[in-house]
Amino acid sequence: MGEAAIKIGGDRKSIFKDKVMELLPDGGNLNACLTCGACASGCPATGLADMDPRKFLRMAALGMDEEILSSEWAWMCTMCQRCIYVCPMEINIPQLTYYVRQSWPRETRPKGILGSCDAALANDSGSAMAATPEDFEFVVGDVLEEYQEAQPEFADMEAPIDKEGAEFFLNQNSREPVTEPDEMVPLWKILHKAGVSWTYGSKGWGGENYCLFLADDDAWKHLTTTTLNQADKLKCKTYLNTE
Repeated sequence: MGEAAIKIGGDRKSIFKDKVMELLPDGGNLNACLTCGACASGCPATGLADMDPRKFLRMAALGMDEEILSSEWAWMCTMCQRCIYVCPMEINIPQLTYYVRQSWPRETRPKGILGSCDAALANDSGSAMAATPEDFEFVVGDVLEEYQEAQPEFADMEAPIDKEGAEFFLNQNSREPVTEPDEMVPLWKILHKAGVSWTYGSKGWGGENYCLFLADDDAWKHLTTTTLNQADKLKCKTYLNTE
């Protein structure tokens, strides 16, 4: 007796297969994917959790929703978009991983990302360390004064906050002012030597947006809006994302 054919997907409704089809460029056809491996070859997450972009995409195309949702690989993808760049079909695999992340109940998502997102929402700083605008202003002022006194060649160096009309509005990795404040100084020195007009904002200065990586649309949009509103309020011309 011959073995029964193996059915993948069966009569189950596949959510992610529909998502894959939406992510194809105009005229795209999944049958044209030859599983060439170009996406996997340059992916920093290839091999993690026994998964890679090619396998991830094919599982979605075959309707293997349960297997995809039970894999932690979607949280290992950096969403760097290298796979899109090299894919002959230009399939947006990072967007697919984002959909998968959104399918996880919020409270079950990785605790590190979840905690950092919620910390950033704690006040208007947008800091993943929950540092307040007041704390940031104090640390920046304290560090600036220290270096102005210790290094006379930088006596007139500035690290402005809420300076109106500056060319650049900068954000800042919030770990530095909280745990490694001296690490902020090299960038200040570069901007000083270059004669650049720049400023931090008292609001929206946190450079991380863990809520984006958490796939929390409302939260990451709130953080981004806070930053851009402050930049607009100060009439800055260019938003410089140092992260």
